[in-house]
Amino acid sequence: MRYSLLIGLLVFILGCTTTPPYESIIKDAVFRKQVLANSEGKYVQLSKGFTYFEQANPRSQKGTVVLVHGFSVPSYIWRPTFESLKAKGYHVLMLDLYGRGNSSNPDLPQTDALRARQVLELMTSQKIDSAIVVGLSNGGRIVSKIAALQPDRVQGIIYVSSSSFETHPAQENKEVTAAEIAQYITTYPTKAKGQLEDFYTPEAFPNWPAQYEKLLLHKGFAKALLSTQKNLVTLDAIHQKIDSLAIPVVTIWGQYDQVVVYDDFKERLVQLLPQRKEYFIDKAAHLPQMENQTAFEAVFFPSIKAILN
Repeated sequence: MRYSLLIGLLVFILGCTTTPPYESIIKDAVFRKQVLANSEGKYVQLSKGFTYFEQANPRSQKGTVVLVHGFSVPSYIWRPTFESLKAKGYHVLMLDLYGRGNSSNPDLPQTDALRARQVLELMTSQKIDSAIVVGLSNGGRIVSKIAALQPDRVQGIIYVSSSSFETHPAQENKEVTAAEIAQYITTYPTKAKGQLEDFYTPEAFPNWPAQYEKLLLHKGFAKALLSTQKNLVTLDAIHQKIDSLAIPVVTIWGQYDQVVVYDDFKERLVQLLPQRKEYFIDKAAHLPQMENQTAFEAVFFPSIKAILN
């Protein structure tokens, strides 16, 4: 009871300058109706909750690309790439993972497997037998897990600024407490502006924090992020399996990324995925698909063609 009162007080205090206050919006039927009225996306109810997604060219014969976002920013982070894939006639699908964006916040441990199965279930619901899966940042972990669970459905993997090659000591206690949630919410006033640190030239994206502010209104957002952090594990064995299966792999990095630091794991990456194709994008940090879209797509689309051929 004491923790509940504390959370309520913090939400009230922190939300005084926001309408509505932090973590006050429940993702229920009313929420989903409002989302659909103001977007081109759709919802599908999967085994663990409702999933928001967008797709284009579902009847295309050119090939299917599934875009998986990272730790906290949902599918809108893939918008430029989605539109380019759409314009080139590919069947493209992007979604909001559980706990993020417009999708449900199930009260479950936020494991890689939870979200990987979400993507696989969505693919099944849309009659996608196999696809190239593209993971951005923490989304790299999700596409790695997809390949481990159902490798026959993965035509190839493209990792963009992927954090899946970092090491993580297993945590014994993975429960997220009310006190931890309350403490995390106290950091919300600086979270949105902090997203600009992903960019090499943040001044080029002045509206980026405002989009993130909306995410802070969703009830359960803090718990989802904290649970994700507590459930991180090292994926070396999965990457060795991916290499042994000869699944085509491409890695793309922003030259100035300070979020996922390439030098921290570059030697291990050579050992884990020696057959990969690798590219570096100049004038870009953690989000090369946005910061230097021309250079990014100059390697992204040939990589897709090479995988499909």
